[in-house]
Formats: sequence, structure tokens, C-alpha cells
Amino acid sequence: MAVDKDKPQDEASMLSFCKITLSWDYFRLVKESCCGFCLSNSQIGSVSQVYGRLALSGGTCNSCSFGNRIPLEVEFVLFHKLASMYPELMSSSQLAFISPYRHQVKQFQEWFKETFGELVDMTTTDGCQIIRAWCHPSSEAGNYTAREIEGSQMSHTSSTAAGKRGKDQISEMLLMMHDATTVGVDLITISIGHAHALNFSDESISIGSFHAMKNGILTSNSAGNRGPRTDQLLVHIVYLGSLSRGEYETSSQHQSILQEVIGDSSVENVLVRSYKRSFNGFAAKLTDRERQKLASMEGVVSVFPSRTLQLHTTRSWDFMGLNQSITRKRSVESDIIVGVIDSGIWPESESFSDEGFGPAPKKWKGACKGGRNFTCNNKIIGARYYTTDDISGNTARDIQGHGTHTASTASGNEVKDASFFGVGQGTARGGVPSARIAAYKVCSPELGCAETAILGAFDDAIADGVDIITISLGGQNTLNFTEDVIAIGSFHAMAKGVLTLHSAGNSGPFIGSTVSVAPWLMSVAASNTDRLFVDKVVLGSGQTLVGYSINSFSSKGKTFPLVDGMDVSRPCESDFDPQLCTDGQGCIDSRLAKGKIVICQSFDGFNEVHKAGAEGSVSLNDVEFNKVSSVVSLPAVALNEDNFNSIYSYLKSTKKPEANILSTEAVKDSEAPVVADFSSRGPNEIVPDILKPDISAPGVDILAAFSPLGAVSDDPEDKRQAKFNVVSGTSMSCPHAAGVAAYVKSFHPDWSPSAIKSAIMTTAWPMNSSKNKDAEFAFGSGHINPVEAVNPGLVYETFEQDYIIMLCSMGYDERNIGKISGNISTCPKGSDKATPKDLNYPSMAAQVSPGKSFTINFPRTVTNVGLANSTYKAKILQNSKIVSIKVVPESLSFKSLNEKKSFSVTVTGKGLPNGAIVSTSLMWSDGNHRVRSPIVVHSQSHKSDQTEIQHDWTTSTGKNMYKY
Repeated sequence: MAVDKDKPQDEASMLSFCKITLSWDYFRLVKESCCGFCLSNSQIGSVSQVYGRLALSGGTCNSCSFGNRIPLEVEFVLFHKLASMYPELMSSSQLAFISPYRHQVKQFQEWFKETFGELVDMTTTDGCQIIRAWCHPSSEAGNYTAREIEGSQMSHTSSTAAGKRGKDQISEMLLMMHDATTVGVDLITISIGHAHALNFSDESISIGSFHAMKNGILTSNSAGNRGPRTDQLLVHIVYLGSLSRGEYETSSQHQSILQEVIGDSSVENVLVRSYKRSFNGFAAKLTDRERQKLASMEGVVSVFPSRTLQLHTTRSWDFMGLNQSITRKRSVESDIIVGVIDSGIWPESESFSDEGFGPAPKKWKGACKGGRNFTCNNKIIGARYYTTDDISGNTARDIQGHGTHTASTASGNEVKDASFFGVGQGTARGGVPSARIAAYKVCSPELGCAETAILGAFDDAIADGVDIITISLGGQNTLNFTEDVIAIGSFHAMAKGVLTLHSAGNSGPFIGSTVSVAPWLMSVAASNTDRLFVDKVVLGSGQTLVGYSINSFSSKGKTFPLVDGMDVSRPCESDFDPQLCTDGQGCIDSRLAKGKIVICQSFDGFNEVHKAGAEGSVSLNDVEFNKVSSVVSLPAVALNEDNFNSIYSYLKSTKKPEANILSTEAVKDSEAPVVADFSSRGPNEIVPDILKPDISAPGVDILAAFSPLGAVSDDPEDKRQAKFNVVSGTSMSCPHAAGVAAYVKSFHPDWSPSAIKSAIMTTAWPMNSSKNKDAEFAFGSGHINPVEAVNPGLVYETFEQDYIIMLCSMGYDERNIGKISGNISTCPKGSDKATPKDLNYPSMAAQVSPGKSFTINFPRTVTNVGLANSTYKAKILQNSKIVSIKVVPESLSFKSLNEKKSFSVTVTGKGLPNGAIVSTSLMWSDGNHRVRSPIVVHSQSHKSDQTEIQHDWTTSTGKNMYKY
């Protein structure tokens, strides 16, 4: 083994001491005299072939760390291999295991001590930049040029993420191979590769290895992980349905099932999580072959990959009529437990103080397992976390702010003088301030919201004894009910008497974009309130333009020069569009932008403008965020197209244009409520005969509690901390509906989930279709009305058996139906003749074939929860000219409470154009109560269809065309 005791004086000579193996993850051994040895975390076989220079040099040792994480078992075997290759190094050197992750260092210490004894003193060192400069410095590629391959993507062949992606990675790969070739290494090993085969002239490793070959250097490249079990492992959820009666401990069953599939491999390394408290299932790391084998086994309902889902008020409750003087049953409300499945909670917030609260309700079976530095109280009576990444830590504490915001919206305490730096000042409170909260943390900034965690949270929340579940997150696509974890979890919640409220999604205004479609949960759209946050920009000409933002900064009347983003940009090696101002690479010249207000054609541009040191930003607002204000990190305002054109015209026609951006103010919006453009729309992609979303609730510009560790805006340079923040989304509307559901339950503790849901839907405010262009596809039954929901008169009840019949009618496997329900071995008699339209749902919807005549029947049953002796008469609101509607019987007479009466609604028509909807409403009234159900007939079949909306209660036909 060659030893050079002279210290390298420059980077070039330094490189000659480094045995280069190319990988995106590194570890390094450091000798007391500074021994550098760069190794890849490649396949174990290639390590035994690593030979050539091992450099030793005197002087101070520079350290390095991982570029990314690598599996510990791979690290340990690599060290073992190295020890056998260089025993003299292992016995005479002080070694440092370099890692930014403490738990990895601890695990390595334990392993090393067991394997080699007390030979070394383990320490941790930082300095990832050093190894990158040493082993693959950013120098010119020299003899060959990287051919830009648009859209190409490199993928790591081990189980870890590759890190950087795309053309930058390809260029760096060529650069590293060039450096490795020129410094004279004997062998290059590469353990990453493309996901797909490419032409030799388009493939960086082929290009680099060709030039290495010309210089007499062999290149070894891994074949990829498309083969054995250890290569292509994905976490899958194995759903086994309901727990059998008396069955509470199922971990051994799960291990037994897994062992049968994976053979000799260790189950402990494969099993990720067991679901055994409220339903039956587990999560495990499986190959595709193992997935298929599991899916075919007796007793398995479904096996599907675990996806990562995304996280989807001082005035809002007053706007809905639930003011501070409203009648409440506080003692009963105090027994209500709201389960919040989200990003955790900030327990120190004033919104969650337990002052005046007694002990947790006796029915509570949960626990406070919030992790380190987390303490529950009599307000937050339970907490659990399912995230284990390094950023979130082992705690239920919210570091994003999202979970704190949603929890306080649903049931936060009353907090006076709450505001976001003075914006929206007032008393912040939840819908049920006296209710308790149980927080279930399933989301983190690093990993998103894993489905394995979400299903675990449902499993625990149901068994813990929550009354209501609010979950404001979701995916991008609709899924089969047996592969949708929120549908699965909420089904078992419903079966145990727990109503789940779910955000409809933020993918509007596209038709068919909602992914919250299960009929046993309540899907919530987002609408605005009558308080509108606006911002104004005053031009030098005296003209004032009104836009939108949450701008807490004051210019104190001072004006600043107004410039175009194009005029203050500099040449930049990126796809930077100077008129958009979006890039993130500093392409706006701070020397030109400083002290000015910059005009950008994208709202996201304010981040770049702020980084450049400008005084403010004026941007063009995105269409889907019309009348939605976002927090900005400097004086900034988003204008609609007309106002933006006005300021741009002023800029181009004025010699010395200038402007002043004022602070945000609140104004009254007389058009509210209107569904936000970002709110996801129906129809229901899985069950077109069930209308979704169900209801609309406030979700625009909502002020609520926030985590001081959460980012208050999208600008990474914005370091402000806030106790309250203004946020928009269906994530905000969902906890509003959850608060209302809890409020209704406080008056009717024995009501079923479907009765509470029906009460909310049938008492909703009708919404104006001329202001809500997608009608019921946007707002469902209407805007939530909490005061009326307490006394609905009649309710449409639906129970587990009814949902089972619906699933049977949809063709779900009869054997799986029994496993899901836990007590029904086969599909009930007559279910083969049923359709989803027969479900006793509070709204009525049907999909018909375009251009064909139709006759549709909706059988329904209502339960009297109003006055014992009462008679309700039916009325069709705004009779349609396109369809004919008949209700039989037209009156319902009740003699007692909880008495049930049935009726049918028949809708006939001559045919609808492709992609059209026709809608009206049925109202039952006894003079005291008005029970309204929307009736929707549509020929919409797919998201990509063009949609023609026909509203029968307007004087003209509105036609709105969309393409998804």
C-alpha cells in the first residue's frame, strides 16, 4: 500500500490521492494522519474489486459527509469488506464514521463494536462540500461536451433516492467521469443508471466510459435493480378488511402471512406497520412478485402501493351565523372529541390552552404519545405521531403549521385580538371551542403524508374513541375504494359511529378533479366569506388599482420607481423568463432592482424580487386564485388581468413611473359565498351516481392558529414567525365542516354519522349558479348553515348494510365484501338488481348516456327528527323544461319522532348533450322546516370531456367549456 506523507498543496494534486468511485452517496474513512478513501455504496461485489491508490497524507484532515442517505446494512458490509482488504489500516488507525444523521452513527457504533471490538473512537464530522470539491470538482469537461438530453432522468439502483435529477445530473456525471479519467485512476465503478435504455450517443455513462476505455481504464456499471427481492422493494398496504369478532391481536397473523410470501427473508425487516385496533391489515416492503402472490391469497381484500399524499378564523363563523352568542350545550360539547389527522399540532398555542377544562371524557381510550418535548393537557387529550424522518423528529409537534391551523379552526379556544401582524384582527375561535382534540401526525415536510401513516392514524383514532375525524389531505387521482386509504379508514370509522370530514381537493376548476368520492364520508369544497382581504397599489398618476395579497408591511406613503422585471434582469444560465420573475437562481440583478417596485407576470415572482432587495412587487394573479389573498414577504400585490394591463400601460407610457403599495385591508364582499376556483369539482369519478362534493364551507383567507416553526409564506427568505396565519384551501373548509358536525352532535349525541351528514346537507344555503359556474359539481348541496343543521326536521339515514349493497351493485368481489364488513358473508339478497342511485343519500344524482331518452328513479326514506305530529309537502324548485320530475307521494305525515316514511322521485328526459348537467331541487316542508335535496342529471363521463352546464333556475343557459 503506497503512502505519500507530503501534504497536497492544490486541488489537482489532492485529486491524485483520491481513489474515485462514482456514486451519489459517499462515506469516507479518515486516518489520524488524514487518510482519504472515497467509496461508493454500490453493489457489494464491486467493492471487492476496488483497488489502486490508497492515499495517506500529513497535515490537518478535511472531512466529508454523505450526499444522501444510504441503507445502513450496505454501509456495514462495505466497512467489513474494507477491513478484510486493509487489515493494517483497521488495526492502526483512528477512524471516523461520517454521517449527518445521529441515529446512523449510533447504529454504526454498536455494529462496529460488536464486529471489531474496542479498536476505534467514533466521532461525527460535517462538511459535505469538501468531498464534492475533492472527488468531483466543478471544472470544465475538457475533451468532450455533455449532450443536453431534455427529460432524461437518472435513477439510483439501490433503495435510496438519487438526489439531483435531469440534465444537471447528466452533465455532472460526464464531468466526474472526465476528472476520473484525467487523474489516472485504474478502475471506475458506477452504481447509478438511467431508468430506461438510451442510444449510446445520448447516454452519459456510455460516452464517459468510451473515453475512459481509450485511456486504458475499465468502467464497471451496475446492471440495475430489476431482479431479486432486495432490489425493487416498495412499501405496500395489505388490506384484510374488518377485525373478526373478539380479534384484537393480529400481528402474529400478519407475520405468518408475510413469511409464507417472502420465504427465508426476515419478517422483521419487511413488516412496516400492523393495523389491528379498528380494522385488519398491515404495510410491508414487497417486490411486485410478492405483491401478486399476496393479492391472490385467501383473506386478502387488496394489496396496493403506499402513495404519498399532499396537505390540501376571525370572521368565518360569524358569516355562517355561528356567532359568540349562539346557543350551545357546553357540557355536552366538552365531551366531544375531534380527531385531527394532519401535520401535528403546536400544544403551546393559546388556541389549545386547557384553562377551565376538566379531565378528559370517560369514553376516551387513547393516550398522549406525542414524543419528546410534547405534553398533552385537558384540551389536547391525545397525540400520536407516525413520522420518523430527521426533520420532523419523533414528535407530534407541528413544524409546518397546517395541522395547528386545521385543529384550531375545528375546535380551537376563543383568542381575542388574534391577527397576522395586524391583518384580520379579531377573536379567533373554532366551531366547538369547548370540545377536546386528539392530534394524529401523519405528514412531514420531508416525506409528505404516507398512506401507511394515514391508515395507522385511522386505526388508532377509531379505537381511541374520537367522535369526529377531520382530514385535510389527499392524492391527485381517484382510486378504487379498496385501494384508497381514506375511503378504507373512513368506512371503518362510519361502522363505529364516527363521521369523517374530508377536503375535496385543490385541483379546481377542472371538472372531475375531486378525489374525495366515498359516500360514507363528507366531502367539503371551499368558498369565500363576506370578508375580503384586498391590497391597493397607487400609481404616480393618482390611479388606484385593487388586487389581492396578505401584505402586513407599511410603506408610510412613500413611492418608489416602477420597473419591468425584464429591465432589471441579467443574463442567466437557466430557463428564466424575466417577465415572470420566477427562477430561484438570482437572475434579477439586485443592483438594478434595489429600491424599486418590480412588475412580474407571475405571482410566484415576489420571492425572486424579495431576494434581489426590491422594495415591492406587482404581479399578474393566477386565474384559479381570483379573490384569494396569499401571504407575501414584502409589499406585493396580485392584480387581475385588466388591472395588470393598466399598470403595464402606465409603465410604458410614463417617463418616470412610480407607485406605492398599501397595506392589506378588509372589505365586505356582497357576492359571497362563491366557491373558490381552486376548489376541486365533481362529478364523482368512481360512483357517478353519487354527487360530490357534498357541501361547501369557508376556505378562503382563513385566520387561525399556526406553528411558530411553520413558514408563513412560500418565500424561503421569509423568516417571520407567527402565532396566527391566513391560509386558503379546502384544507381550511374541511375543519369548518368538522366543527359544524361536532356542533350538531353536541345537540344530538346519539345521531348516526349519516344523520349528522344529512342534517348539514339538507339545511345548506342554496348557492347562486350564476356566480358558481359549475353549480352542484362545485358546491354540492350548498353552503354550510350550522344553526339550521341542528334542527333539520327530516334526515336521510344510511348504514353499513346500505353501503355494502351499493358496493355489491358496483361489482365488488363478494368474498371481499364479507371481509370488509366483518359480519356479512355474501352480498345481501336483491343487491344484484340495485344501483348506487338507490343509496339513501341526501342528494340525488344520475349519469345518463348522451342523446338518449331516460327515466330515472330515486327511492328514498326519511326519518322524522322534528315535530312528532307533522306533515311535509314536496315541492320541486324551478321546474325544468328539459326534464320532468314527479314525487310519489307528494306529502308525508308523521305521528311520532324517529318514524320513517318512504317516497320516490322519478326524472324523465329526452336526452342530454354530451357533457351536460341539468339540476334542480326537491324541498320537503312542514312550515317550520325546509329539507332541500339537489337533483342532478348529467352526461359527464370523464375529466377530459367538455362540459356544458345547464341551470334550470336561471333565465339563461350558461355554457362553460373546460379541458383537463
